[in-house]
Amino acid sequence: MQPTSEATIDSLANGLASYLATDQVNGVRRAYFYAEQAHAGQYRHSGEAYVNHPLAVASILSEMHMDHQSLMAAMLHDVIEDTGITKTAIKSQFGNTVADLVDGVSKLNKITFSSRAEAQAENFQKMAMAMAKDLRVILVKIADRLHNMRTLKVLTPDKRRRIARETIDIYAPIANRLGMNNVRVEFEELGFKALYPMRAKRISAAVKRIRGNRKEIVSQIQTSLEACLEREELPGRTIGREKHLYSIYEKMRSQRKPFSEIMDVYAFRIVVDRVDTCYRVLGAMHSLYKPVPGRFKDYIAIPKTNGYQSLHTTLFGMHGVPIEIQIRTEEMEAMANNGIAGHWLYKSSDDLPSNAHVRAREWVNGLLEMQKHAGNSLEFIENVKIDLFPDEIYLFTPKGQIFELPTGSTAVDFAYAIHTDVGNSCVACRISRRLAPLSEPLESGQTVEIITAPGTQPNPAWLSFVVTGKARSNIRHYLKNQKRSESIALGTRLLNKALSTFDIELNSVLQENIDIILKQINLKNTEQLLEEIGLGNHMSYMIAQRLASTSQPNATINESQPIQNEQDTLAIRGSEGMVMNYAKCCHPIPGDPIVGHISSGRGMVIHTENCNNIIDIRDNPEKCVAVTWDPDVEGEFSVEFRVELENQRGIIATLATTITGAEANIEKISTIERDARFSIVNLSLNVKNRVHLARVMKRVRLIKPVARVTRVKSRKIRKTIKTTLGSN
Repeated sequence: MQPTSEATIDSLANGLASYLATDQVNGVRRAYFYAEQAHAGQYRHSGEAYVNHPLAVASILSEMHMDHQSLMAAMLHDVIEDTGITKTAIKSQFGNTVADLVDGVSKLNKITFSSRAEAQAENFQKMAMAMAKDLRVILVKIADRLHNMRTLKVLTPDKRRRIARETIDIYAPIANRLGMNNVRVEFEELGFKALYPMRAKRISAAVKRIRGNRKEIVSQIQTSLEACLEREELPGRTIGREKHLYSIYEKMRSQRKPFSEIMDVYAFRIVVDRVDTCYRVLGAMHSLYKPVPGRFKDYIAIPKTNGYQSLHTTLFGMHGVPIEIQIRTEEMEAMANNGIAGHWLYKSSDDLPSNAHVRAREWVNGLLEMQKHAGNSLEFIENVKIDLFPDEIYLFTPKGQIFELPTGSTAVDFAYAIHTDVGNSCVACRISRRLAPLSEPLESGQTVEIITAPGTQPNPAWLSFVVTGKARSNIRHYLKNQKRSESIALGTRLLNKALSTFDIELNSVLQENIDIILKQINLKNTEQLLEEIGLGNHMSYMIAQRLASTSQPNATINESQPIQNEQDTLAIRGSEGMVMNYAKCCHPIPGDPIVGHISSGRGMVIHTENCNNIIDIRDNPEKCVAVTWDPDVEGEFSVEFRVELENQRGIIATLATTITGAEANIEKISTIERDARFSIVNLSLNVKNRVHLARVMKRVRLIKPVARVTRVKSRKIRKTIKTTLGSN
């Protein structure tokens, strides 16, 4: 029989009296009665009064010895979301702090989202912002989610699976990140049973079956461990660790091992009084059984990111049975199970924040930085998921500072972990004193030195190998801003050039005339217009026509006239950045006659004038722009050429040496046998201009076995420009 609400609030209040003052307990009571009135007439799917849920959430928090404000917020956490009561009303009744906690946990239910994923992401982003102000927000949310998971059975299968998936993907890793191991395990077990009920049943039955067979071995191992401690006069208690269903399932899935192999390992925990005893016990265990090489981890000297501390070792036990052992102090055991909640559960009289609390605060500050740089809430939650890795590696700066990063991190992740500016300007790295690629995955214990250079910028290719959310969000943020400024600069040049056909300059156009165009094409300001032109989403020629007709109603232009006059051409400097692309079909280089094709979303694509893919639309002013190379053009440009040569030993090496000797960089090289005597070598090089290319080709021709050298000028790409633009 369900106990009455009165009896339940009384029993909760009696429990709170053991650590809270009377007026604080009365405040929690008052919050309960307020919530009961607000939720009057509302019922849960199980049929019980809705107020039982906030009461259960408060009870979970009371087990953590949370303060009275958190408990009041737990009582009121659904009031804003599910009743007509506002945050202002809660503030007037219970104060700013409680109102902020309640608001931080409440979902954004007044906004319509395009998808459930977007709603989830926006709500999580809102909660992360509230967490940055007060860490108690996440603890109230975790307690709320825990009670929802415990009462999941009454929901429909679809809703059950969705909530379970969200819990395993987000809330279990967050509990782990905050060091709350007990909560994490319960989230995973309940989530696993809801997501895969049949798998959970079968693994559970298998565990029960095997438990009887293992009992004797477990007892023998435990007796030998305890005897060893007694012999060495080391105080400590030994506990056999049960493997949880979800962890068994995950190991079977990720390691592709059968159930029998996973259950072959026997796990024990030895809890002692002091840190120095931990190391003495470790020595005793290693003398009792042979340790497995490479399986010792010291998380006491270097704690995990969430503050977890323990010694881990694996031993070859009796009959060669593998034994996993964790050795820790009583305090470490308590912190491993409760994490950040231990700050309230075990807080001392001086009230200093615990190690786990400090690390949690650092993590939340990191979330805040990611949120600032994320393009939208979906990108933010993607970065958060990446950042919730359970396994870390430990890396050192040359000065000995330790950084914790997720497994698989690279030097770029390490650079961003040091500082955003270091990440943005890194050009190379030394891993344990040797020069290494920035993409090389790092290993625990390595010393990493980041080499920076002023004026450098993040490379878009980094996004393919970085693993931390901080690195990913910072790179995207920088490239987005850079592309925007480059788009605006190119858009300004393109519009000015198009306006010159009407004898107008952009500076002379009245803002009210620009505003008319902005309203017509639904843009907010001139910068956005220039950016859209630079990206190729709006044609400069069409915008110029509209501006001309608005500014000079009588202005006319012969639209069929090709824009080929030298004074009308746009000069290509080679430093325009990401919005200026060079066609892969014809590989234009300085010195080639060229034409610019405006490609939607990409900006301008430069082709050679006689390129097969541009020939049909070259004279269309809406689609192409007359361009020329700036006399001071800078940079390296990709070009392709073909070499026919006699087959001789070492000829490819000679060819490569000759090309690099002419200060050209080989990007790609491939060889095809034409016949028994001759081969064709296709090369992709980086050169400065046509003069440089001619010098390279001249040197290649001087190699004796070389019969012919030709530049590959244009390749017909089947997915032509006309396909994109429509027939002309």
